[in-house]
Amino acid sequence: MAITTSICNSFLGELLGGVHDLDTHTIKMALIKPSMSGTYNDETTNYSDVTGTSDELSGTGYTTGGKLLTSVTPTADGTTAITNFSAVTWTSSSFTTCGGLIYDTTDSNSACAVLSFGGDQTVSTGDFQIQFPAAAAATAIIRIA
Repeated sequence: MAITTSICNSFLGELLGGVHDLDTHTIKMALIKPSMSGTYNDETTNYSDVTGTSDELSGTGYTTGGKLLTSVTPTADGTTAITNFSAVTWTSSSFTTCGGLIYDTTDSNSACAVLSFGGDQTVSTGDFQIQFPAAAAATAIIRIA
């Protein structure tokens, strides 16, 4: 199966409907295992898409549901709406992952974005950290132009 970095189409529509309030809702990131059976891309709608196919990662240092994303700061950079997150770290971990799902737990676990790591990423008895790109129109992980 496959994973493609993308903003989820359902998320875009829900933003216009006022469903998501990224600076007040609880936003998390769940990790996806490399041996996934599902396909994750702009058509992904919910965290249950990952759990329903048993594609969420399991491993030492990883807890089901993933990690809370902090410093969610929606703003504009010119004519592009952007948001950013602080780095997220799984400490004392041993696992392999290939991507993740950013989702809104406040809104019934609705999917926001899918991230491909470009291949398997492995940590052995160490810290696994995701550094998000700079909050700018050309680089923010979530941006709408």
